[in-house]
Amino acid sequence: MRKITQIAALAGVSALVLSGCAANEAAVEETTSAATETSTAVVLEGTLDGSGASSMASGQEAWVAGFQELNPGVTVNYNPTGSGTGRDQFEEGLTFFTGSDSSFKDEELATPHPNCSPADGDVFEFPIWISPIAVMFNLEGIDTLNMSPDTVAGIFTGKITKWNDAAIAADNAGVALPDLAITAVHRSDESGTTGNFTDWLSKAAPNTWVLNGENAGDLEAWPAEFGGEGGNATSGVIAAIAAGNGTIGYADASRVGDFGTVAIGVGSEFVAYSSEAAAKIVDVSPIKEGRPATTLAYDLDRDTTESGVYPVVLISYLQGCMDYADDAKAELVKAYASYMLSAEGQEWASQNAGNAPISEDLRQKALAIIDQVK
Repeated sequence: MRKITQIAALAGVSALVLSGCAANEAAVEETTSAATETSTAVVLEGTLDGSGASSMASGQEAWVAGFQELNPGVTVNYNPTGSGTGRDQFEEGLTFFTGSDSSFKDEELATPHPNCSPADGDVFEFPIWISPIAVMFNLEGIDTLNMSPDTVAGIFTGKITKWNDAAIAADNAGVALPDLAITAVHRSDESGTTGNFTDWLSKAAPNTWVLNGENAGDLEAWPAEFGGEGGNATSGVIAAIAAGNGTIGYADASRVGDFGTVAIGVGSEFVAYSSEAAAKIVDVSPIKEGRPATTLAYDLDRDTTESGVYPVVLISYLQGCMDYADDAKAELVKAYASYMLSAEGQEWASQNAGNAPISEDLRQKALAIIDQVK
């Protein structure tokens, strides 16, 4: 595999806007080519198709732009279908990599993948994108609110139905809360963002996040019993929150825009979302045990009381084959993954999409896995 020299001057690459799967179709001619260099033993060419988490769509926009500037002979398509659909498409052989807000389930690790050689061979996965999930609301005249995990769980299970409820008022002294109905917005499609959001609720508010008398657990598909309004993919949630006064929902923090946001109760304080606060949870969390060495899946400490940690976080994983049936695709996956993992690639995405760059320790572990891909 050739080694790519990344240049900080990638700031000359303009941000792209995804439309469907056509992230690669944006005008890379708007980049400053004189500011970009490559050191190549082999010139890469071809098309690489991936799909998955819509939460990291903005990050993929930046990565596609930067990588294609360095490799003009390569076209990368990333379709932000959502995590569940992305993993399904990878399992069906429709894509060569996927991005997912949830790590592979045990049964998915055992599922044959047509683009791998052999089809039941090993896969890789490691965090490529770390980002806070913002609990965001549309409430006229109010920009921020404090909420405990139990209050958030009460809203999304339909137990708290008014904005001036005593549970909300107790943590927001001096805020004029309206006597207005709450419309809780959730993802209507199977979603890794929902999986991470509900994982936090199940651990931080176990006695409130209850379904049929039991802890509802982490769920990628929203339970109909909780009611609320559904929105398809991240864009659908954002549209639903924007549609009326009194709405509240959850989505990748890069999509907050002008919405109000919730500071989450952690220990004795309320922590607002930020890239720095989100990254801290990885530092206090262990890797899941009993999984293949080529998978780095974290068991996030959602109910941490560590100061300054924002626990409503999604980690998006890059997932693919350790051995591809098509050697040319393997080289493209290795090159693109290495670019996304690089310090420059992570910083470039952070500047354009607001993710928390991965640590150097995680980078080296992930690069060691990618180096074995063939």
